Amino acid sequence: MNILLLGGGGREHAFARSIVQSKLCSQLFIAPGNPGTAQHGKNVPLGVTDFEAIKKCCLENKIELVVVGPEDPLVQGIYDFFVADKELKNIFVIGPSRDAAQLEGSKAFAKEFMQRHKIPTAAYQSFDANSFEKGVEFIRTLNAPIVLKADGLAAGKGVLICNSMDEAEKEFKEMIHGKFGVASEKVVVEEFLHGIEMSVFILTDGVNYLLLPAAKDYKRIGEGDTGLNTGGMGAISPVPFADDVLMKKVVEQMIIPTIDGLQQDKLVYKGFIYFGLMIVNGEPFMIEYNCRMGDPETEAVLPRIESDLVDLFMGVAHEKLNEKKIVITDDYAATIVLTSGGYPEFFEKGKIIKEINSIKNSIVFHAGTIQQNNELLTSGGRVLAVTSLGKTLQEALKSSKASATKIQFDNKYFRSDIGFDVLQS
Repeated sequence: MNILLLGGGGREHAFARSIVQSKLCSQLFIAPGNPGTAQHGKNVPLGVTDFEAIKKCCLENKIELVVVGPEDPLVQGIYDFFVADKELKNIFVIGPSRDAAQLEGSKAFAKEFMQRHKIPTAAYQSFDANSFEKGVEFIRTLNAPIVLKADGLAAGKGVLICNSMDEAEKEFKEMIHGKFGVASEKVVVEEFLHGIEMSVFILTDGVNYLLLPAAKDYKRIGEGDTGLNTGGMGAISPVPFADDVLMKKVVEQMIIPTIDGLQQDKLVYKGFIYFGLMIVNGEPFMIEYNCRMGDPETEAVLPRIESDLVDLFMGVAHEKLNEKKIVITDDYAATIVLTSGGYPEFFEKGKIIKEINSIKNSIVFHAGTIQQNNELLTSGGRVLAVTSLGKTLQEALKSSKASATKIQFDNKYFRSDIGFDVLQS
């Protein structure tokens, strides 16, 4: 079958690599894609939220399956767009409906869903300009650090961890008054949970689900998890501390109540769910949902899946995921992200990337690159994601570190300590 993949980052390169390995894939189109995805299919210069252009592309290329990578088209209702259009309704879309995508599109909606379906999460309240004073009062009842979340999508930058009451009140005021635009017209104020984070992923047809490999990502720019938050500086999979006891709790307290909740609330969901968890003294708490796979976790998770990914997607499309099995390698995966100097703040673009073709023992996923005049150049903050597999986490990390060191571009930066916390424990 002909498949259209939406997106143009490292996550989509990882998807493209896995999709074309499927015996069911005839031709893969990627919109807009990047120089990495071009190695696996045909890039199409379309915006991921230009639904009319996407429709035209699907009809011209006889697309039968659309796989949605990023959150924006999901939150804007691409699933509903296809279902409602007579010419498109026979094309399967991997992703939730607009209503279900509010699990990521609205932090308040997600917290209310968790509360309604008794999913363990941090104490919280939501506020807007009309309840500003009540918000300040609630902040003063909490102990620092205090978590502030823009309700809407803010390109991964809408969550602030404030280390003092004064900072929390100042940031709360700025958020309500437009720090993140319309995304922070409503703000979720949340207690801070002290623990260790992990990411759990499932693929679901709305009734049945398959548990994908768990991962742990590293958001801070600096070694030892210091400095500013980023889109993600690296990831590992599996998670060494995610033993059978913990995963049983995650399944029983998070995953099953979420699937049941989707059905009870009549929310149509056919795609990936990301469970962002905080583990506190061995107990899991829900921090957030994403309605798609994470980045860079995808670059660590997908290389560990040995099953035919498109076959799993067809199980979702036909609501027969219970008939499918997922095969996961025992190998560890370690992903290290190479960024432009200055990221996540100001950074320069257009730097020539060298030595990328000399990498043999790692998979190099393109995230922010562009091809010009036969040269590969940087075009984003997160430029490349280097993933290696190994029998141990140390072995995988060693290979990724060696490859990250070998690749060259001006002002390249990467964290050399990915996995440091779990290796110490």
